[in-house]
Amino acid sequence: MKNVHKPSTSIKNWSPDDRPMEKMLHKGSDALSNAELLSILIRNGNREESAVDLSRKILKNCNDDLVQLGKKSAHELIKTPGIGLVKSMSILAALELGRRRAVEKPIEKITVKCSTDVVTFLMQKMKDLPHEVFAVVFLNRANKIIHFEIISKGGITGTVADPRLILKMALQIGAVSLILSHNHPSGNLAPSQADKDITEKIAAGAQLMEIKVLDHIIISERGYFSFLDEGLL
Repeated sequence: MKNVHKPSTSIKNWSPDDRPMEKMLHKGSDALSNAELLSILIRNGNREESAVDLSRKILKNCNDDLVQLGKKSAHELIKTPGIGLVKSMSILAALELGRRRAVEKPIEKITVKCSTDVVTFLMQKMKDLPHEVFAVVFLNRANKIIHFEIISKGGITGTVADPRLILKMALQIGAVSLILSHNHPSGNLAPSQADKDITEKIAAGAQLMEIKVLDHIIISERGYFSFLDEGLL
């Protein structure tokens, strides 16, 4: 008995108008669906599915939400049948380039006058991270950002920040004020007692060195919480 093979699903056999790369070339990237854009990254499908079909599967596993896709690891992506390490790394590289492009504006051009001035910057840096990080924004006398540093990384539920490391860094780069920040991957914006305690500890230590803690901002995909705006600092 002869083996029966399914017709080839290769995009090369599609009509030129339907091929994602040709479509992008002639109509522009905004004419492509998310699945079509993703298929350009993974390039090839398999015997049963085209690259576009595989891309639809990846997006379906993320509820068609690009924010969720941005939080996936290579280990999670390769759970989709047909997606190996090379394809998953291509996707992650593109997502990281997108994040970097979003914050390409030189930080020294950002002047902080209120919480909303720094929130967009922090959102772009932190909201897609699947684990919690504690970060600090360092400012000069003109309230311009001179440095951003992720101080520590933790799990999904927490991280630890060392006040001594933060203040040492502030002195080394000549910062006169700080904005503390961490993300809540769970989406919950309410500060914990530990969040309040570390804020007080860092602010007290900074005051001794004539450095001011301007705010502590909690970031999540749902928004942000400002200690200053809420009267906690």
